[in-house]
Amino acid sequence: MLQNDIYSSAQLIELIHHVGFLPLLDSGIHGFSAEELVSEDCRYVVFPEGGWDWPLWKWKGDIVSEGDCVYGKFFNKKAGFISKEWWADFYNYRCSKRHEIEDCSIEENILLTLKEHGSLITRDLRAECGFIGNNMRSKFDSYITRMQMECYIVTEDFIYPQDKHGNEYGWGWSLLTTPERLYGKEFCLCSRTPEESFERMLLHLKEFLPKADDKQIYRLIK
Repeated sequence: MLQNDIYSSAQLIELIHHVGFLPLLDSGIHGFSAEELVSEDCRYVVFPEGGWDWPLWKWKGDIVSEGDCVYGKFFNKKAGFISKEWWADFYNYRCSKRHEIEDCSIEENILLTLKEHGSLITRDLRAECGFIGNNMRSKFDSYITRMQMECYIVTEDFIYPQDKHGNEYGWGWSLLTTPERLYGKEFCLCSRTPEESFERMLLHLKEFLPKADDKQIYRLIK
């Protein structure tokens, strides 16, 4: 059983490697998210005088850059972590279900722009792709979310603005790139069929989620 007493990024990294898959926030399965598994002291809090603190949110960058974990909106359009050990199977299965990107499409433009720059924060990628003006942010974000669900795009790191004293502040921006560029093409290769990868992930998650039914687990990995 998973215990909700994580109080450091190092412990959370260890858990991600143990479980293989971990949504950041509510997953639809009680107790199966980083938010629910960290200790009370590491959860989101708003101070009476204003401002906020959320250690879990601040750990994301270290986990992605130092923890051998892949991060993106992978779980029912919500963000989460996948250990490198399980990435090839996840990538293998999701790629078998994704739609092909057409020539001259918005998705192709996004990927070509990322290829040209290597990586870009979301707002800069949006501007480069011409999504400027009213209501363009949400429209662009819907493309990015779908492309993360289909494993075309992952998060490389998180970039935070700085105040005049050099202190980081705010929620930060996702630095986006492709998994092939970030980890190499071989990292994404899998010797199993997509169906074998799916069954392997399903059986693995059942071990850690004995109270979840198949439908709940399917919703995570499909």
